[in-house]
Amino acid sequence: MAAASGRLAGRLALVTGGGSGIGRAVCQSFAAQGSKVAVVDINEAPANETLQSLSCDQGVEHHAFGCDVSSNQSVSRLLTDVTQKFSCAPCITVNCAGITKDEFLLKMDNRMFDQVIKVNLKGTFLITQAVGRAMVESKVQNGSIINMASIVGKVGNLGQCNYAASKAGVEGLTKTSAKELAKFGIRCNAILPGFIETPMTDAVPQKVLDKFRDVIPIGRLGKPSGRRIILNDFDFSFNKNKFFNRCYNIMQGCFLLQLKTVLFFRYSRCVRIPGI
Repeated sequence: MAAASGRLAGRLALVTGGGSGIGRAVCQSFAAQGSKVAVVDINEAPANETLQSLSCDQGVEHHAFGCDVSSNQSVSRLLTDVTQKFSCAPCITVNCAGITKDEFLLKMDNRMFDQVIKVNLKGTFLITQAVGRAMVESKVQNGSIINMASIVGKVGNLGQCNYAASKAGVEGLTKTSAKELAKFGIRCNAILPGFIETPMTDAVPQKVLDKFRDVIPIGRLGKPSGRRIILNDFDFSFNKNKFFNRCYNIMQGCFLLQLKTVLFFRYSRCVRIPGI
């Protein structure tokens, strides 16, 4: 049987939140690049739906796993299952798992705040820690951990003090992880999407979505199919980009920048992506 082809051929990618939205799109893009994919979601049914949509060229294996990223035991079990199933540790990990529990600050109860922090921030911490340990123990070459933050963590958003805090925390976690894991050849980067059409935004009232569109110059929410931007233009996951560490890329349809094109910042260098 011919070896898998593609820029990620032979590498194992673990994607949390892979059952829908951005996570599903990322899984599909990795598979299209020849990577083996571990699709992770708290619900195995949508994870298996994603699994069925993945390219399996040259017999590349993909598997679905259930995991509650906010549980240390569940995460430990996940890493054991993944390494046993694929006979190797992940080379690439993308933390896409996340939830929202929206309410205004003065009305939000502690439970709503804690739930979002537990999944979005603690979950990213637990996965990053477990994967980092597995990469170090297995001496993975050119490991890459990509965390899904949010533009909301930068600018805030009405009714989302919990979500904004969790995503700002993900940025801080990414910066520190990058500094600590660099000596092991592991890079940690974050992506800050703006308003993307996913199951999470399906629950947002139409009048609220309309207000978001009014302040986005391109006049629409982003689509998960923009995964090509995440993987091909950001290039965080590819071996050649060994110097991308602690970078933050902003995907928000100009919501923050108020420009007619989308700009992506890599330290002092600004890359214009035409046609978006």
